[in-house]
Amino acid sequence: MASSTVPPLRPDRPARPNLAFRQVRGRRSPAEFAALVRRAAREIGERVSCDARYIGRVEAGEIRCPNYAYERVFLHMFPGRTLTDLGFAPRASVRGRGARTAEDAPCAPTTEPARTTSDGRDPGETGETSETGGTHEPYDTQDPYDTHHHDHEESDVLRRAFMTGGGATMAAATLGPFTLARETSAAAQPVRRAGTTEAGALEEAVRRIRLLDDRHGADGLYRRAAAPLRAAFALLDAGTTRQTTADRLHSGAGELAISVGWLAHDSGRFDDARSHYAEALATARMNGDEALEAHAFCNTAFLARDAGRPREAVRAAQAAQRVGRPLGSPRLMSLLALREAGGWAGLADRTGCEQALVRAQALYERGSCDNDPEWMSFYGAAELEGLKAQCWSTLGDWPRAARHAGRAADLQDPHFTRNIALYTAQLADDLARGGRPDEAAVAGMRVLDLLGQVQSSRIQTMLAGTARVLLPHRRAGGVSTFLERHASTPRTV
Repeated sequence: MASSTVPPLRPDRPARPNLAFRQVRGRRSPAEFAALVRRAAREIGERVSCDARYIGRVEAGEIRCPNYAYERVFLHMFPGRTLTDLGFAPRASVRGRGARTAEDAPCAPTTEPARTTSDGRDPGETGETSETGGTHEPYDTQDPYDTHHHDHEESDVLRRAFMTGGGATMAAATLGPFTLARETSAAAQPVRRAGTTEAGALEEAVRRIRLLDDRHGADGLYRRAAAPLRAAFALLDAGTTRQTTADRLHSGAGELAISVGWLAHDSGRFDDARSHYAEALATARMNGDEALEAHAFCNTAFLARDAGRPREAVRAAQAAQRVGRPLGSPRLMSLLALREAGGWAGLADRTGCEQALVRAQALYERGSCDNDPEWMSFYGAAELEGLKAQCWSTLGDWPRAARHAGRAADLQDPHFTRNIALYTAQLADDLARGGRPDEAAVAGMRVLDLLGQVQSSRIQTMLAGTARVLLPHRRAGGVSTFLERHASTPRTV
């Protein structure tokens, strides 16, 4: 499993854990606390994309002082406290330091337009360093996970996912606003042995691809994610000098293969997805990585269900549970039980499905914990309801499926636009098949409203099926409007 923290940027100045911040988190998991941060940001009009990884970096002391947006959010969450009270260093103490060496820099400088702050000043005037390293000691000047801004901000989200600094030759994988700047063949150029810098960049690429998928769907990302994946396995071929770094690289490459596989899966490229998941599984087994192996089996089960191989889905989910049980994460076991339930539903085994669903609910209610894998940040109450809806829909229990799908859409964090569209599309289909065409049309219109932000063949296929079911009801109120608008909506490729 990928490491939960990135090594300190200055090996001669180890990060000190932020115990005060850990104390204010209390008994909440990092993912739960991150959700509170995002909610507090919305309350004051800020836009941050905090996740469990960011909270971990703060608590590990890697972020000595938050950027201004996070400062406003934290002070809003804890009125009467200062940043110092929350365990952060004074802003002045992390500014104005000498230039870092190339080895310290998070990525090699690239030629790009000068960046300015919102009031037009150069970032250096306010101590806000650029992503290319700059001349100041880094503090958190920009949320590295923020993918909300569609144009310039999103250009930076996957920019320089792998580095050319320190002598390493990597693929210059720039997933800007859905364009790939350049692909560099690792075989064409010499590659030195990878270090912690490359391992950290690989882990960062995985997180950022997931965040972009959550916001925009898979169709616009899949082909552009191939270059980072090739670069990741080129790093493995190059070798490392330390076993701990090798372990991180194997885990990171495997997680990236799963992420790219999911992009293929969600965009309807099932054969490609199967290949990527198998690659991740092989990587996990070669490295003895049980967490990665459980993740690969989990996604394989999901793919098998969608591809019409329910018995394989059951076997893969059960294999994931066997390897995942020692990891000590009830939430992981809950999700894996849901994957098994989906397989039993595909086999029309209502009893097997219900038993797996009961087990999934009971495990979920045991709560989150520090052993929950980072990739499971998407799995909350909304996803639980959504997967239950899929099971009941497969079994043909449309009213029950619609109830769960409606709950899923209502519970979903607004940040995850793709999932809102997915759950609402599921709701529309269940309502249509359950004999409630008017309500199905209303839900379908909501999905159409979201398709400008989301590119997912899965969702478009579901909506097309709903439209076919509603055709005999085209004279019902609202149905004709939905059908006409659906017919005029272009399909993405």
